[in-house]
Amino acid sequence: MEAAGVIEELGEDVSGLEVGQNVICLAQTGMWREIVAVPATNVFIMPDEMSYEEGAAIPLSYLTAYFMLFDFGNLRPGKSLLVHIAAGGVGWAATQLAKTVDNVTVFGTASASKHDAIKENGVDHPIDYRTRDYSEEIKNISPKGVDVVLDPLGGADTSKGLQLLRPMGKIVTYGSANMVKGENRNLMKMAKTLWQSTSVSPVSLVKTNKAIAGFQLAHLTGEIELVRSAFQDILNMYKDGKIKPRIDSVWAFEQVAEAMQQMNERRNIGKVILSPEKEPTKPAEGDAAPTSPLKKKKPSLFRRLSKRASRSKDEGEKKDEVKQEEQEKADDSKATNGHVQQTPEDEKIDDEAAKKVDGKVGDAEKAAEETAKKVEDKVEDKVEEGKDKAEDAKKNVEEKLEEGKEKAEDVIQQTEEKVDEAVKQEEAPTEPDTQEEKKDEAPAEEPEKIEVAVENPAETDDAKAAAADIVADEKPVENEEKADGVASQEI
Repeated sequence: MEAAGVIEELGEDVSGLEVGQNVICLAQTGMWREIVAVPATNVFIMPDEMSYEEGAAIPLSYLTAYFMLFDFGNLRPGKSLLVHIAAGGVGWAATQLAKTVDNVTVFGTASASKHDAIKENGVDHPIDYRTRDYSEEIKNISPKGVDVVLDPLGGADTSKGLQLLRPMGKIVTYGSANMVKGENRNLMKMAKTLWQSTSVSPVSLVKTNKAIAGFQLAHLTGEIELVRSAFQDILNMYKDGKIKPRIDSVWAFEQVAEAMQQMNERRNIGKVILSPEKEPTKPAEGDAAPTSPLKKKKPSLFRRLSKRASRSKDEGEKKDEVKQEEQEKADDSKATNGHVQQTPEDEKIDDEAAKKVDGKVGDAEKAAEETAKKVEDKVEDKVEEGKDKAEDAKKNVEEKLEEGKEKAEDVIQQTEEKVDEAVKQEEAPTEPDTQEEKKDEAPAEEPEKIEVAVENPAETDDAKAAAADIVADEKPVENEEKADGVASQEI
């Protein structure tokens, strides 16, 4: 997808570029050539201080890291970041770009032999993923987790990444390395990894205030202005000395297999570059010649049995030819005066030999046919078995998805019913429920007047005092009844 070189020729109506300029370019495919044709919109003028190797190493890795960190991740000062495969091209670029933001903490996974290099590049906490659980290591240092996770692995690691996120955190997945990792690759493992990668409930994201996003630069090439704007920012950072790609090694075009093997065995730190100007290098004396990066597969059962049957048939034919030659020599030795002197005994021997040869040939052909038939049957059985397993895996995935969908719908329906019920209760008018409440709301009755007969002054004073005591006792009752009525109205 990426290359750097010199403009040899311009198409019609191309402006802003000149023949002989050093440029960086992007394309979907076909960049492993000495001469390539690319759209002018995908061509960028290379800074004078940049080498061709650096120009070829920047676009894919730095654009991918840029969009994930600043567009999806919204990385800001004081945040924390987990970078998987921190010694790879994207991991190296992501670390440098993250360090252009103040006070960002970077956790990076890599094998122990690469820790010094990634620490020098800006990783604050290198973690050996081969010997330690990176999730536990991060929690020991930052109990609340991290703010952004860049995930090229997929599968169970995506779930671990979600668990590591702080509230308002984001995980950006840009690959599924776990789906094709290891020597034993099968459909069931791929289906399992795919299920683990997609079993993320939107409800759980809402409850935990987390986000998940996906990115692939190959599907963004149509957004020309967006890509050009981001890449111009990256080139400005390079000119300011804030970023610098690391070149692991440069290989000749003739050594593309060795270059791929360098990455396949994870021996590289940074980018592996192919150069048309590079001369092929010979392996040092005593070193084994490089082999193809693709591991040689063991022949299938069908091929092995077919080859064995073919070899048996060839051996039978060779034996028949040897016997025939011996018989011809014997016949020639008995020839006299232009004709063969053959006795009845010789004819009998010849007939028996011919029968034996015919029998062996027939047996060999029959054995070959039986072997081929068995092979076909086994192959068909294996194919059918693989189809059944694939259908079962697909069915299980669909059932899980349908089950999760039904549960989500039930939860939504129950929530809506509860909300409707609460709204109805809130809107219903408040009325007294019992006769006692109605009674409490009735106006308090006036205290009874007490008449006192006065016969003499002394008795009149005593009667007034008694009447005052009675009225005083009645007033609190009146106040309490009024208070009760007000409380009823407020309730």
